[in-house]
Amino acid sequence: MNERIKLVRKALKLSQDEFGKKLGVTRGAITNIELNKTEPKPLFVELICNTFDVNEAWLKTGKGEMFLQKTRSEAIADFMVDMLNEEETSYKRRFIEMLANLSVEEWQLLEKMAFKIAKKED
Repeated sequence: MNERIKLVRKALKLSQDEFGKKLGVTRGAITNIELNKTEPKPLFVELICNTFDVNEAWLKTGKGEMFLQKTRSEAIADFMVDMLNEEETSYKRRFIEMLANLSVEEWQLLEKMAFKIAKKED
């Protein structure tokens, strides 16, 4: 399992320090796990799975896919949570707030424009 934890970290393109910070542990703790010096506790395994949408069966046994497959609604919900944690002045947040304030007619216009762009790319 220790090697699979390392594979998760690398798949996420995180350093040991970044990975550890997201999980509330030190870089040294991650190093010790990856070098098989420490066996991860069950709660830590659960934290990895919940934090990074890792398939717990894969993490424990190597069977199945590394990451859980999200529904479209779950992916949108996760995006919205991340967006709400953005700074109020960030482009992503301001853009979503602008979309939230569009009228029905503006949404229809936006849809027409998107279709035009899609046709040009064919």
